[in-house]
Amino acid sequence: MPTKQRSSIDTNEMLSTLARALREDIGSGDITSSATLSPSAQANAQFLVKTDGVIAGVEVARHVFALVDKKIVFKTLIKDGSHVKKGDIVATVNGSARSILMAERVALNFMQRMSGIATTAAEYVVAIQGTHAKLLDTRKTIPGLRLFDKWAVRLGGGYNHRFGLYDMAMIKDNHIAAVGSITNAVERIRAKDTSKRPIEVEVKTLEELQEALPLLPTRIMLDNMSVPLMKKAVELTKGKVPLEASGNVNLKTISSIAKTGVDYISVGALTHSVSAMDISLEVV
Repeated sequence: MPTKQRSSIDTNEMLSTLARALREDIGSGDITSSATLSPSAQANAQFLVKTDGVIAGVEVARHVFALVDKKIVFKTLIKDGSHVKKGDIVATVNGSARSILMAERVALNFMQRMSGIATTAAEYVVAIQGTHAKLLDTRKTIPGLRLFDKWAVRLGGGYNHRFGLYDMAMIKDNHIAAVGSITNAVERIRAKDTSKRPIEVEVKTLEELQEALPLLPTRIMLDNMSVPLMKKAVELTKGKVPLEASGNVNLKTISSIAKTGVDYISVGALTHSVSAMDISLEVV
């Protein structure tokens, strides 16, 4: 089963989040710009990339400026998902100087974080080239910003895991302990979930894998297994159920994990500890 992908962005959800971010930043008004700039003052500015990577969030920035001032002209020069180099200008804006400065920080915050995630995802994708493994993200995202974090992963060449607790059943060790066995957990979900959503089962040992396999869940997660143990799991599974490797994956280990033959590799570091790309908005 292919990994769940959102082919389009929920525009209403995005705009609601951006509006909330602007309210948080602007509040009752930009006191500095209001005091120093004439209401008629105009400005031209450009988004300048200060490090190599994959750009993401340009489209988000465009919406931020439109929410602040529909008269601002936003021109995209480099599209989201493109590789950029230090010194590249990805977009320009022109219009009210006050409006540009009010929108600046929120636009940059989203663009910098999303570009950092996309750049990191792209590095992981390169590391598993030549294998059939797909890179997945996790739910370890900034609360309230999951839409943007997972969007950035896709722009970097990765794939999305489940978006939340609602679109896939994932049976983890605590669920298994609560109901007594993997079999009990799977049977209960199948009996109660009338929507028949995908089911993923987490296993930590080959014994647990052998219990899960006959149940034919949508996917089985190999949690914190060693590379030799993952190889055995792949041999034992024989392609009957897609396998996902998870747990303490990094750029140094992901290649060897991918070579075991697993179908997916999920990496929490794509979103939970990413470094933002250095981008600035320069008035010219």
